[in-house]
Amino acid sequence: MLFNSTEFFIFFPVVVTLYFLTPPNRRWLILLLASYYFYASWKPAYTLILIFSTLVDYGCGRAMGRYSDEEKHKRKPYLWISLLSNLSILGLFKYYNFFNESARDAASALNMDYAMPAFELLLPMGISFYTFQTMSYSIDVYHGRIKPERHLGVFALFVTFFPQLVAGPIERAGNLLGQLKANHAFSYERIVGGLRRMGWGFFKKIMIADNLALMVNQVYNNPTDYEGITLIIATIFFAFQIYCDFSGYSDIAIGAAQVMGFRLMENFRRPYYSKSISEFWSRWHISLSSWFRDYLYIPLGGNRVVKWRWYYNLFITFLVSGLWHGANWTFVMWGALHGFYLVFAIVTAKQRDALADSMGLRSRPLLYKWVQVLSVFALVLFSWVFFRANSIGEAFYILQSSVAGIGNIRQLIAGIDLQHILFMDQGFKIFAVSVISIMIMETVHLIQRHGSVSQLIGRRPTVVRWAFYYVAIIAVLLFGQFGHQEFIYFQF
Repeated sequence: MLFNSTEFFIFFPVVVTLYFLTPPNRRWLILLLASYYFYASWKPAYTLILIFSTLVDYGCGRAMGRYSDEEKHKRKPYLWISLLSNLSILGLFKYYNFFNESARDAASALNMDYAMPAFELLLPMGISFYTFQTMSYSIDVYHGRIKPERHLGVFALFVTFFPQLVAGPIERAGNLLGQLKANHAFSYERIVGGLRRMGWGFFKKIMIADNLALMVNQVYNNPTDYEGITLIIATIFFAFQIYCDFSGYSDIAIGAAQVMGFRLMENFRRPYYSKSISEFWSRWHISLSSWFRDYLYIPLGGNRVVKWRWYYNLFITFLVSGLWHGANWTFVMWGALHGFYLVFAIVTAKQRDALADSMGLRSRPLLYKWVQVLSVFALVLFSWVFFRANSIGEAFYILQSSVAGIGNIRQLIAGIDLQHILFMDQGFKIFAVSVISIMIMETVHLIQRHGSVSQLIGRRPTVVRWAFYYVAIIAVLLFGQFGHQEFIYFQF
């Protein structure tokens, strides 16, 4: 079930109503049934994978809980059962064909026979999210950070909680499990705040991401039909598309959970205002970047090792992060780029500071800040090309043609090859709506630096608030895209 579907607009109020009408000690059952229905509405058979993962990790957690911290070594076999089970699910459904085809191509290049068959398996929606969530539970139980959950139903709800099931945020058991057992009283203010957060997410998705998708897909699915400025603009649009698509999902998930009394972690904090790549990753997909930090980077040694090993740890972490996003060499390249960015930033820190001093930038803080922000945005844009391109070859074509087009001022002014976008059906309308919507979003982002926009709206008189709501709803109905386009991160 998609958040941006008619089914969800019926499903959600029904679930919320039943939730608050049910006695607190039985609400977990309402949410568990709703969560399984939410997932089964996509492909019922794949709920068996959820059940399998739930039972394995529940059993392993209970088994590890039998041993004290002094007997930690006895927990290790159960940890390995949990990790190998979840990684096997990921490996079979997400990575088998990728590695199989890569091996087939290598064998063909060496004129060798290769007979391993491919499997035609549909990738389960959100598999990377819920497997990582359950693995973090097993790892935390192993290290004694949390106690194993004894209630199977509550643990199953932790794995399947529908607001964040298929695209995060990737929650930690220490944050969510306790909330699932708490009594959340009906609160008008909390519900209104959650609905506002959901509305903001729908605005990002329907007004910005899905409008931009029409133009981005047209260019990126046929890149050799375009050149220069059109490719640059399509890449900039994709940067906003993926941000609005994914952060929009997170806003809807966080808001939906808030309506029922649950607090999910923030997943985005205005990432395109970052002044360094490391800051970008502290603001972008926070639940995943913190997961890799805690469960891969730090166990590898983090930065408490010799320098070359520190660089290796950073690079490997982002290489694996790229592979997490998708079984394609384009994602591996995207992850490798960000790993390189971070290592390069550390190695060249003194030289960059000296250059900034020689240019007088550090004595002009505001100018220096925007130079940093734009530099980071340019690096992120460069990497988004690999993330969105259908192949490595197409990515390099887009980059080569984009660089060639940067110096073509005449083409930039005339916009000759933009006609492919702007003269498609309602092309100019879509372009204008997208740009205006982005401007509105960025205005909100600037206001958010000084406080909550939701609270600011909430303090306005009733007439002003409802006038704002009606104008926003009418604008979305008139200019939004309602094709039930999936969220980008559903494929991961």
